Amino acid sequence: MRMFQFFALLLSAFCVSCNRSPHHIQELSNARTCECNPSKEVDSSNVTTLSTYRTVKGALLASRFNSFEELKTVIRIEYFNDNNSLDSVVLVSHCSNGLEVISVLKSGISQGDIWNARYGDNILDRFSLVFSSPYAVMNRRDLQSVYTLSRWRPEWFGEGDLAFFDLAKTSVLNINTEDLAFKNVRDSTEKGYLNSFNHITAQAFITSCFSEEMADFVADLHERYAHPELITGKFTEEQIKDLEEGPVDNYVDIINNEWGQELGKQLREKYNICRETNWTPELLANYLNDLQSYYSWAFQIGFKPFRPEDEEVLRFSNKINVVMKGGVKSNS
Repeated sequence: MRMFQFFALLLSAFCVSCNRSPHHIQELSNARTCECNPSKEVDSSNVTTLSTYRTVKGALLASRFNSFEELKTVIRIEYFNDNNSLDSVVLVSHCSNGLEVISVLKSGISQGDIWNARYGDNILDRFSLVFSSPYAVMNRRDLQSVYTLSRWRPEWFGEGDLAFFDLAKTSVLNINTEDLAFKNVRDSTEKGYLNSFNHITAQAFITSCFSEEMADFVADLHERYAHPELITGKFTEEQIKDLEEGPVDNYVDIINNEWGQELGKQLREKYNICRETNWTPELLANYLNDLQSYYSWAFQIGFKPFRPEDEEVLRFSNKINVVMKGGVKSNS
């Protein structure tokens, strides 16, 4: 029953009608979700797409697409001002069950710029960051907290420390309907369920614990650093054909980031999550099981539930409490 209740909660999120002209890019950035007609978003003439995605709602699996062209029958990608890479903007959207998520990716700083400013020897990199991204400077402590939750830090939390990736990996291991889940062999690879769960899990937690703005900022930092061509659409043929690291994989990541943020907002409200929340093992297990309920609905697969006494739950609940209460202070 929980799965259907949660789906109803998600669809009850506030939606607006969107104008896609270049002059309304900022409005789209703020709206993030819109009402949509799924029949108009998916190319009904593409038999492969309809067969692959007729039971999939919301989240996407990069492993289900065999080409960039096939992906573009499911999501919408629009480039603006792509003659000048400094002013370029890409709008990526996905319509599912009457709700459309929208990502607007613009030129800006990347995680490489923040790394150079923090750890580099050139003081000009630090001054440049102050002027180019005041948000990063003002929120540097939160960014450090997000980084800590996203990475293994055994020097602080002991051998076997967990990150968002490990929670996603455990969800994959929790799948208990293998006959339904792995009909497509590629779904069991790193670019299948694991990658989708990883993006959605991380973005949901960041949104719930900090804000949607922070989650979006962190996601954009990564995409700009790894693949700046995503903004302009100027890919080489080799990149287009690369299903593991090319535009197919990365645009799916962008869409899943948006669905993760939507889930994070709903779960924040459901559990009254704030910065001072005490993440008990019971709360964390319930949160993770709600994520799995969403995956179950989206991909029509089943899961073994997380339990408060699971080692992964106990260790990560301790880590998130330490991080959110400012118990980790380091310049490393």
